[in-house]
Amino acid sequence: MAMTFGYAETGSNHAVNNALSSELNFDMRRLAVKLDLTSDQMEAVQVIHDNLNDDLADLSACQSNNRFEHWMLFDKAIKKDIHYMRQVLNDKQFQTYMQLFGTTLHNRIMK
Repeated sequence: MAMTFGYAETGSNHAVNNALSSELNFDMRRLAVKLDLTSDQMEAVQVIHDNLNDDLADLSACQSNNRFEHWMLFDKAIKKDIHYMRQVLNDKQFQTYMQLFGTTLHNRIMK
């Protein structure tokens, strides 16, 4: 999450707008195959992912002009997603998920 704070300090409106503008989309079937998820895990991952997108949608609707506040809320949503995924996935699955999730976040912010 240090990555998010680094961008918050630069004051880049472009990075803030890209990160907060819309939801994160994953192809759940491909993710399930990549992580070798059971059907119960797949259902839980879908719920966790939907909750993350709800948090991001709420954040993008936030009327505050304070970019630091937006980044703090973004960071909180990401940490919540990671916390719940850690509870659902085994160590190997979680490590792979974190690599994919980190790459997705990086690509989204750098867009």
